[in-house]
Amino acid sequence: MVVLRSRVLAVSLVALSTFSVGLSAQDQKRDKKLEEAQKKEIQAVVKVVDDVMAGQPVPDDLSATWARQDFLKAQGNRQYVPFVVTIDPSKVSTPNVAIYWRVVAQAGTTPAPAGVKADEKKDKAAAYAYQDAGFSPVVAGQNPMPLNRSFTVGAGTYDVYVVVKEPVVDKKNAPAPKMSVIKQVVTVPDFWNAELNMSSVILAQKIDPLPAPLTPQQLVDRPYAMGVLEIVPRLHTNLTKKDELSTFLLVYNPQIDSAKKPDVTVEYSFYLKAAGGEKFFNRTSPQSLNAKTLPEQFDLAAGHQLQTGQAVRLASFPEGEYRLEIKVTDKIAGKSLTRDVNFTVGGS
Repeated sequence: MVVLRSRVLAVSLVALSTFSVGLSAQDQKRDKKLEEAQKKEIQAVVKVVDDVMAGQPVPDDLSATWARQDFLKAQGNRQYVPFVVTIDPSKVSTPNVAIYWRVVAQAGTTPAPAGVKADEKKDKAAAYAYQDAGFSPVVAGQNPMPLNRSFTVGAGTYDVYVVVKEPVVDKKNAPAPKMSVIKQVVTVPDFWNAELNMSSVILAQKIDPLPAPLTPQQLVDRPYAMGVLEIVPRLHTNLTKKDELSTFLLVYNPQIDSAKKPDVTVEYSFYLKAAGGEKFFNRTSPQSLNAKTLPEQFDLAAGHQLQTGQAVRLASFPEGEYRLEIKVTDKIAGKSLTRDVNFTVGGS
């Protein structure tokens, strides 16, 4: 058996932190007129979601789509949920768009409030688990164009509303601004129950090193930056033989030994789907995350993240549909769990 060649992602000692820039975090250097215009735009997109929640029709002028969400452990018994929505930039006539997202707990979910409320004086705002707003430039020629944002909440099921809207053009006889609203149900797992668990398996288009962690303001637009790494997530699983299948995940709540180090093994096995079932194709070398392989200063209690991932070249993969099985085993606890990633390899 030929073992697949892969690049193993290094373990980071930077704790994962989550941030939120609230609705009032405006750049104080901006022109007062621009600031007032932006405040009006934010009020407008908030009202749009209010109207949708009240039963008004859902507009979709910009072909907005919920592309993906991922789940990671945050602070204070919360989970961090970066997500991506896409729009068709050819349908946008302004240089930027306003974006507002609201997270509402479904019945039976007790929200752990996070973020900044649009209007602290309104009782209804206090019922939202999270909300935030901002602006994004429109990138021509990138279709669909991704808009990355995030929220932090407790475990449970939520309705997530996202509105993307053109700003009002201050010209006579200007057309009405185009907009789209998405409603997505998101069920957030509990990473704080002390059971062995793992984050979402993030398929990465690329993973770039950062010279330093991003500021809270930068993280609003770039929520897939984690410590000194930034992930550009893939929005589809249709790959070619020229691509790499790059994965990233975090392992949560492993037991530790007398040296306060975990002893975890991660195995990556590939299965080719065929008529009537599937057959084993190949696997990469198992990864060991323990006192021998982790940095001496690695300390889960200090917030260091136990991360793993591989980038496997697909040149040797026959065309077809595959299932990647990722198995995480905590040798100290005697427990294991698996996650599956389905993907397709095409010829070009």
